[in-house]
Amino acid sequence: MPSPRESLSEICRDAGHEYLLKHWGRLTPSEREELEKQIRTLDFELLRGLSPNALPESIPDDWVALSARAEPPDAVRLGQLYRGISAKDACEEGARALSDGKVAMILVAGGQGTRLGFDLPKGMYPIGPISGRTLFEMHVDSLKGAMRRFGVSIPLWIMTGPSTHAPTEAYFAEHENLGLRPDELFLFQQGTMPAIDATHGRILMESPGQLALSPDGHGGIVAALARCGALAMAKQRGVEQFFYAQVDNPMVTACDPTMVGYHRLAGSQMTTQVVRKRFAKERVGNVVSIDGKTQIIEYSDLPDAAAEQTNPDGSLKLWAGNIAVHVFDLEFLEATAASAHGLPFHRALKAVSFVDESGELQKPSKPNAIKFERFVFDLLPMAERTLVIEGDASQVFAPVKNADGAPTDTPSATKQAISSLHATWLADAGVIVKPGVQVEINPIWAWDPGEVRQKINAPANVVADTYFA
Repeated sequence: MPSPRESLSEICRDAGHEYLLKHWGRLTPSEREELEKQIRTLDFELLRGLSPNALPESIPDDWVALSARAEPPDAVRLGQLYRGISAKDACEEGARALSDGKVAMILVAGGQGTRLGFDLPKGMYPIGPISGRTLFEMHVDSLKGAMRRFGVSIPLWIMTGPSTHAPTEAYFAEHENLGLRPDELFLFQQGTMPAIDATHGRILMESPGQLALSPDGHGGIVAALARCGALAMAKQRGVEQFFYAQVDNPMVTACDPTMVGYHRLAGSQMTTQVVRKRFAKERVGNVVSIDGKTQIIEYSDLPDAAAEQTNPDGSLKLWAGNIAVHVFDLEFLEATAASAHGLPFHRALKAVSFVDESGELQKPSKPNAIKFERFVFDLLPMAERTLVIEGDASQVFAPVKNADGAPTDTPSATKQAISSLHATWLADAGVIVKPGVQVEINPIWAWDPGEVRQKINAPANVVADTYFA
């Protein structure tokens, strides 16, 4: 029987990647262990199909032709009936599903706060206008508010990345899972893909004992959910739908019953929430219908002529902006995960540092390597039945992506959006918030405007920053 070292050499030789062990002799035992683990988890057959030698030269999609066929998506518009389904009908159906334990939540939190000048997982960034609660706390509090409202335990799966998994685990351990029980919180890590040399298809190494790996994109969540056992566990618990959100948008209502209800009543496999674009080339994905299939055209790929098309009333024809809030059927995710191909990989040409055969670090000045990513929105055209739901941007979307001073998506803008929304809830209950005063409502105290009205006994004025918790 071959030794572990001989077995590893055989794997690399059979795959045509013997060079991965070239520096084995200079590695420490722990470095050898890590490199062996990385190599044994590589899918060499998949990589052969993705390599530059196996693929034709990268030809960009003909976005001009695709966009010419793009139509607005079939959508639930604000304040309108959708095929006889009212918002009240949808909310009642979603509430039943939640109360019956048929809904779980996924939170995507793999990124670091680099663009915020924050050298930690983005979920740990403090964003509460008054409380200073972190993004993680904002989402968990919203989920706990839903649990209280519907009298049910709702499991939460949080997807981390290679660089954020350990600090995220430590954060939740230090903060006692933010009040969630051990059977309500599950952390799992998205997969990685190696960068390959764009000319020869060789797997690059960032150090003598480390492959050049990067996250496989938010679309890697399907395989990751299957790999960590989440799909099987959810099915065992009676879950039928997953509510999906990204950590950088604290305006999300966890497991929004109206969205879940529309999804169920329409028989959708994947439902996505959108907002009306503010201008033609806004930097959001464009949710459209092409040849009867719902899909997303990135803002950078949408030609100006298509983006600027208008209806007779002057409104944008392609109006629906993606905000990465979805509902998935569990059975749909199971079928996708079991598919031989699953979600497609997208190739991006990047400059990637690597060690050469002599072990010296090379830092190329121009793109030299291909990175591979999967996008979760590629699930849309794979679904037989989809649904698009319009949300009011002032109520559902204020992501925090950039440091203050940037034009959009800053912490200051997000905090103001949260305070403004909560001020409207208070005004609806007879409370007048003095101009310039910040307010913040913890969803455990009141999950929606109706609960605020129940909490407020008499008209009042708020003249100082106030946190309702």
